[in-house]
Amino acid sequence: MAVMAALPLQAQDDPMAPAVVVEESAAVVIDAAGDIAVVATEAVAVAEPAEAEEEPTPVEAYWAGKEAAQAIFTVNNLWICLAAALVFLMHLGFATLESGLTQAKNTTNILFKNVFIICMGILAYAAYGFNAMYPGDNWSIPGWFALGTPIASGFTEPDAIVANLTSEYNAGYTIWGDFIFQAMFAATAATIISGAVAERIKLGSFMLGATIIVAFGYPITGSWEWGGGWLSENFIDFAGSSLVHAFGGYAALAAVLILGPRAGKYVDGKIRPILGHSMPLATIGVFLLFLGWFGFNGGSVLSADPVLVSLVFVTTALAGAAGGLAAAFTSWMVLKKPDLSMALNGMLAGLVGITAGADSIAPWPAVLVGAISGVIVVFSVLMFDRLKIDDPVGAISVHGICGNWGTIAVGIFGAGALSVQIIGTVAISAFAFIFSLVTFGVIKAIFGLRVSAEEEEEGLDIGEHGQEAYPDFVANK
Repeated sequence: MAVMAALPLQAQDDPMAPAVVVEESAAVVIDAAGDIAVVATEAVAVAEPAEAEEEPTPVEAYWAGKEAAQAIFTVNNLWICLAAALVFLMHLGFATLESGLTQAKNTTNILFKNVFIICMGILAYAAYGFNAMYPGDNWSIPGWFALGTPIASGFTEPDAIVANLTSEYNAGYTIWGDFIFQAMFAATAATIISGAVAERIKLGSFMLGATIIVAFGYPITGSWEWGGGWLSENFIDFAGSSLVHAFGGYAALAAVLILGPRAGKYVDGKIRPILGHSMPLATIGVFLLFLGWFGFNGGSVLSADPVLVSLVFVTTALAGAAGGLAAAFTSWMVLKKPDLSMALNGMLAGLVGITAGADSIAPWPAVLVGAISGVIVVFSVLMFDRLKIDDPVGAISVHGICGNWGTIAVGIFGAGALSVQIIGTVAISAFAFIFSLVTFGVIKAIFGLRVSAEEEEEGLDIGEHGQEAYPDFVANK
C-alpha cells in the first residue's frame, strides 16, 4: 500500500518568490514480524507559478527612474493648487468689502451676486473660456481670437494621459492645475464690475452681463498675451494688472456709464456721500484680499521656484503696504481727515499696481510703485465723483486706473519696454470698455438694466430677494 503526502515548503527567503511545494511518495512495508515501516521512495520539488505583476500606468511609466524630477513636479503642482485656493478666498474678500462699503439694505443682493459670480465663473470658464484663452494652434484669427470648447472630461489614450498629466504639459503643473488656477482669475473680472454697479442694477441683467463678459470677453484679451497671441512677444503683465484688473475696471466703467448714479448721490450739482454700513466688514474684506494676493501673484510664478516665489511675496507685500500708507496720508491732506476707506483702497491699489511686475521689479522700486498707486487712487476716486460717475466701492479707480499704472510701471522699473506696455494696457482697457458697453447696452435695450426708483429706495434685499441681511435690526434714519 502506498500513501502520498504533500508538504509545502518555502525554498527562498524572498516573500515575493514563488512558493515551492515538495511532493513526497512513500511506501508502507510490513515485515515478517508484523512490524509496519514507512519508506520514502522519492521527493519532487514543484514551483507554483508567481502572480503576474500589474502593468504600470502611463504616468508611472513616464516617471520611472525620474524620482527626483517627479518630486519637484509634485511640489510645483501642489503650489499651483494651493495658490488657486488662496485666489478663491479673495472672492470672500470681495464679498465682504463690497457689502461693507454699501448700504445695509443691499447686503443680501451684494452677497448673492458674489456667490453667483464664483459659481458661474468656474463653470463658464470650463465650458468655453479656458480653451478660448489658451488655444494652442487652434486660433480662429491667429493671435487675436479663438473659439472656445469645453475642457476635456478625462484622458484614456496613454499619449494623451502623459501629454496632459505630467511635465510634458508643463514643468510646473498638470492641465487640471492649470485650469483651476486660471478659473479663479476669470471670475475676478465680473466681481470688479459687481462693486461698481452696486445698489441699483437689476439682478437678472447683471447675471447675464457678467456671464457674457467672463465667458466670452475676458478670454479674448487673455489670449493676446497669456495664450500666445499678438502681445505675447514683448508685452509683460506677470499676473494681470491689465489682463485681469484693468479689464474688470474698464468693463465696470462702461456698465456704470450706462446705468447711471445711485438716487440721491448727486443733488443740485453737489456730491452727497452715501456711506457704507460696515467698515469692519470692509476692513476684513481688504485683509482677506491681501492674503489671497499672495496666491494671485505667487501662484503666477507657475512653479514653486524658491527664489521667484519668495521675491514675489516680498514685492507684493511691500507694494500693498506702501499703497495703504500713501493713500491714508494723501486722503488726510486732501480731505483734512484720515479716511479709512481710502486707506483700504490704497492697499488694494498698491497690490494691483505691482501685479504686472511682481517678479521683475526689485523690492524698493516695488515700494515706489505701490506708493504711487496709493496716491493715484485717492485722486482718481475724487475725480470720478466730480464727473458724476458713481462707483460705490472705488473699483474703477483701484482696478482700472491703477491697473494701467502698474502695467506701465513695468516699462519704467522692470523688464518691459515702455511703449509696448502702454500699447498693451490701452488695447486691453479699450477692448474691455467697448465689449462691456455693447453687452450692457443690448441688455438694457432688451431687458432693462436698472431697478425701479421704489425698489432702489426700499433696498434690493427686499425687492430682488425678499430677504433682509439684518432682519432683527432697525436702520437709523
